[in-house]
Amino acid sequence: MRMILAAGGLAFALATGPAAAQGQLNLICAPQIEWCQALGLAFEKKTGTKVAVTQKSAGEILAQVRAEKDNPKIDVWFGGVSDAHLSAAEAGLLEPYTPKGLNGLYEWAQNIWATSRKHSVGVSTGVIGFGYNKELLAKKKLEPPKSWADLIKPAYKGEIQMANPNSSGTAYIIIATLVQIYGEEKAFAYLKDLHPNINAYTRSGVAPIKAVARGETGVSLSFMMDIKTEETAGFPVAGVYPSEGTGFEVAAMSIIKGARNLEQAKAFYDWYLTPEAMAIGAQVNQFHFPAVRDMKVDPRIPDVTQAKLINYDFAKYGSGAERKRLLERWDREIGALPR
Repeated sequence: MRMILAAGGLAFALATGPAAAQGQLNLICAPQIEWCQALGLAFEKKTGTKVAVTQKSAGEILAQVRAEKDNPKIDVWFGGVSDAHLSAAEAGLLEPYTPKGLNGLYEWAQNIWATSRKHSVGVSTGVIGFGYNKELLAKKKLEPPKSWADLIKPAYKGEIQMANPNSSGTAYIIIATLVQIYGEEKAFAYLKDLHPNINAYTRSGVAPIKAVARGETGVSLSFMMDIKTEETAGFPVAGVYPSEGTGFEVAAMSIIKGARNLEQAKAFYDWYLTPEAMAIGAQVNQFHFPAVRDMKVDPRIPDVTQAKLINYDFAKYGSGAERKRLLERWDREIGALPR
């Protein structure tokens, strides 16, 4: 394997030899790098296609796809919240495709394909929760938060991390979730109250729970599957679903319009919608709930039935105009606040 450093992300090319005869694939990937690497390796082993992988957060990928619309360098965009994929589809940046395994997916995954007008498909789901470091909170004599209301208590001042919604799909879902729970005005009032308790708005959605795992902060706003990854790695981490209700993601996959390696992109798309490929995430301790109905689910994957889920409006909050409006309001009213 040879390593390549790429501007703005970590990229690597996989193997040589027979891969050249099968073409190549440029894959941009939103989940943690371990999963991205494993996907590239498995697809190359299966097909002989040489894979170059770049890992970035969903918001950064969306920005790159927009910037490269006249000269795309990406073939497939894997993972990241469907809101970002839906925004790209609406802007005409994606290639429509009907995958072979579509009918074998859960309805929520097929709904992304229908909502995007065949431009994206759901690949997994996960639920927003709170991660916390058990040892650090005990040392500071703080109770683990159990509700959104708990997070704005003065006792948590400077103890919480969440991502910046401009770069993180996770954080955008958190904001959209709060708007749907409380209404927009009350949600932004809540975010202002939360601000003093936030010690950092990180670039990526997984960074806060990694900081919790290292004992750098007490609490994170994170997807429960990312919390489970750190717990499985042996860190003193636990997670809880907020009692008032919470939002969830459907992570998606898309082919970029103008993809240079279209046939390889379609082959990857079809391959991933199989139990064999969907099982790879859990094999590298990435615990997203997979979209294929008829497959054995790893028992370590968080039980989403334990969460009180809101009726998340993917069509509305995946709209480019709504996303832009909410992010601009966050920048004005929250991001601009003094720290």
